[in-house]
Amino acid sequence: MKAVTWQGKRDVRVDTVPDPRIEQPTDAVIRVTSSGLCGSDLHLYEVLTPFMTPGDILGHEPIGIVEEVGSEVTGLKPGDRVVVPFQISCGHCFMCAGGLQTQCETTQVTGEGMGAALFGYTRLYGAVPGAQAEYLRVPQAQYGPIKIPEGPADDRFVYLSDVLPTAWQAVAYADVPAGGTLAVLGLGPIGDMACRIARARGAERVFGIDLVPERLERARRRGVETYDLRSFDDEKALVHAIRDETDGRGPDAVIDAVGTEAHGSAVARLAQQASTMLPRMLSGPLAERFSVDRLAALHTAIELVRRGGTLSLTGVYGGTADPLPMLTLFDKQIQMRMGQANVRRWSDDIMPYLTDEDPLGVDDFATHRLPLSEAPHAYEMFQCKQDGAIKILMRP
Repeated sequence: MKAVTWQGKRDVRVDTVPDPRIEQPTDAVIRVTSSGLCGSDLHLYEVLTPFMTPGDILGHEPIGIVEEVGSEVTGLKPGDRVVVPFQISCGHCFMCAGGLQTQCETTQVTGEGMGAALFGYTRLYGAVPGAQAEYLRVPQAQYGPIKIPEGPADDRFVYLSDVLPTAWQAVAYADVPAGGTLAVLGLGPIGDMACRIARARGAERVFGIDLVPERLERARRRGVETYDLRSFDDEKALVHAIRDETDGRGPDAVIDAVGTEAHGSAVARLAQQASTMLPRMLSGPLAERFSVDRLAALHTAIELVRRGGTLSLTGVYGGTADPLPMLTLFDKQIQMRMGQANVRRWSDDIMPYLTDEDPLGVDDFATHRLPLSEAPHAYEMFQCKQDGAIKILMRP
């Protein structure tokens, strides 16, 4: 089959690789009909290269048709149409039963000290072959795949794999009071969808902050009050502008949907780049310490949220180099929640929004739809924010 493989920093290729097959009785194999390109895929494209191996198959946002199932998969049959969550979870362990599927005790990558295995996402998360491919082996298929109806185009449901539950959890964790205010830092796919969900769930005012014109205009069209970072001399000016709109307090909650891609420490960026050029034995520890410690967006969120408010972190962070302003967090009595989305925890809540009325605008959420053969161009375009690329779907 054809699949998108990682070959090195900023080097992805469409190669011919062996077809997946049933390896465990809880496996299924699906024929992928669409697969998304996620912002976190860009971390693999450049920043997290020390944790990659040439030939790794990328991608974790698939929708497709079941081709084959293992003997212990009773809820699916060949021909079923399914969305596959980006994490692999069993559905019956302590963590899954508690709605924490990203901590699944059956698939935890304990050797790396990490949570549940993920599709297409480095050895830290199990090095499981990913979904930017013609076919995908799905472990724990007795639980993970979400059956969806025949008929509507892939765009209607494909975002259940990642974008929708990630944005939904960000809003749920933000815990915006009825009629309250929310600021969203970063209007990429997750930040954009979080704004839509927050408005649909009753937030009175949503403030969206970014510096990419196409992202700002897209959010503005859906009733978000947008702020262009380029219009402010510094972070404090932005914070004061939004405080002026919230009785001088700041918004009730702030979602940081930026994470790794935030602009910040030049020293950290230099360390990230250096780590990609070192031997693997040295580059991994260096990357773990410095690869994602640029905390500019998080510091802005802490400054912006009102006292007693809530921070919801959905942008991916890691590393240990930059300290947090613990005195400010304590003094402002800020609540903070974070983590990768627990897809199956939220999928039933999201389904009623995927109706013909399309209140979240999923049908036209993708800005680009490309054949899988153009994956290298898609990655470059998304990384460089060219041609208004905000969300890209690829089709084998």
